[in-house]
Amino acid sequence: MGRYIYLLACFFMANVLPAQDFDRYFTDKTLRVDYAFTGCAGQQSIWVDELSSLPGWSGRRHHLSEIPLGGYGQIVMRDLENGTVIYRTSFSTLFQEWLETDEARSLSKSFENTFLLPYPKQPVEIEVTLFDKRLQPKASLKHEVDPSDILIRPKGNGRVTPHRYLQKSGASEQCIDVAILAEGYTENEMEAFYQDAAIACESLFSHEPFRSLKDRFNIVAVASPSEESGISVPRLGDWKKTAFNSHFSTFYSDRYLTTSRVKSVHDVLAGIPYEHIIILANTEEYGGGGIYNAYTLTAAHHSLFRPVVVHEFGHSFGGLGDEYFYDDDVMTDTYPLDVEPWEPNITTRVDFASKWEDMLPQHVPVPTPAAESGKYPVGIYEGGGYSSKGVFRPADNCRMRTNEYPAFCPVCQRAIERIIRFYTE
Repeated sequence: MGRYIYLLACFFMANVLPAQDFDRYFTDKTLRVDYAFTGCAGQQSIWVDELSSLPGWSGRRHHLSEIPLGGYGQIVMRDLENGTVIYRTSFSTLFQEWLETDEARSLSKSFENTFLLPYPKQPVEIEVTLFDKRLQPKASLKHEVDPSDILIRPKGNGRVTPHRYLQKSGASEQCIDVAILAEGYTENEMEAFYQDAAIACESLFSHEPFRSLKDRFNIVAVASPSEESGISVPRLGDWKKTAFNSHFSTFYSDRYLTTSRVKSVHDVLAGIPYEHIIILANTEEYGGGGIYNAYTLTAAHHSLFRPVVVHEFGHSFGGLGDEYFYDDDVMTDTYPLDVEPWEPNITTRVDFASKWEDMLPQHVPVPTPAAESGKYPVGIYEGGGYSSKGVFRPADNCRMRTNEYPAFCPVCQRAIERIIRFYTE
């Protein structure tokens, strides 16, 4: 029953609520809300940290009460006077990934999380909800925001971090604003960063559907300086003083590169239009990470930089799941087999009709045998979401499965295109 409640919140409500008029409810500013997500595997809590305002609003001005994907968390903003849903967004977090680790069974921690919301004209109620891997609500918080509150701190009106536009297609109201940040680059290394940012931009737009819809993006490279050059590599005992304190070995996985200092990321961006974030790490080590509607972080000087930055952006922007899996005798419980994942490119076949069933040729067997993968560009191939059994992917290979494959599969391409059009149409 919980799965259906979750789907109802994600899709049914999004589709039946009337379109909201941005100018009726919002002004051209951004409400930045910093939260602390705290707890352990058994119990979680949400706390408000700080409210601030930013000049301009770079997000969508339509589909305000809708979300394209469920994620593992949602924020709903309601008009305080009449309860009307005036904005909704979804996300995933590093905190929720940590909850699945062994450490979370015996230790409580706090994680920073920052979200950008359109700035309301009148008092609102904001509700934040976190879901577990079964898509059941596990923690929630409601709090009121009065836009005239004198303790909402203005940011971004003074000194702005130096930046260059690599792609400028139009005004923020018509385009998706992506900021590329420097991590582990000193002041003297910023020209190298701008070159790396240009490579990331080129790599992204070499893939469909980004190539065909390039004119819907603005890409800005932001020269956020670090005190020391390089990135922290804990397995080598090498710790650096960098802009965002990122490091490898997140959750003791050596190639998992993340930062938990989310507020510092957003502080650097204050005053620059942005919706989505790519962070480039000045390192030759292999690794990266991508969290839906949070950020992409990837190593810029490894030989696989180009495919990895695109793969990770597939996570953070498109909400795509990993299509690779481990050895045949290795199973994970990341995706319960009796729950349909929210990611659009993997399925447990609990609700396959909501995924890519409509893209299958009439004669495709179910499931598609991997041995016959060459016959069908789209099928149902067992193995995905880290598990060799019970989780299925749409293609034999894809950018979301291996670094060697040169493109997103047709299902991933359609999913990304839908996200782009959701933001821009």
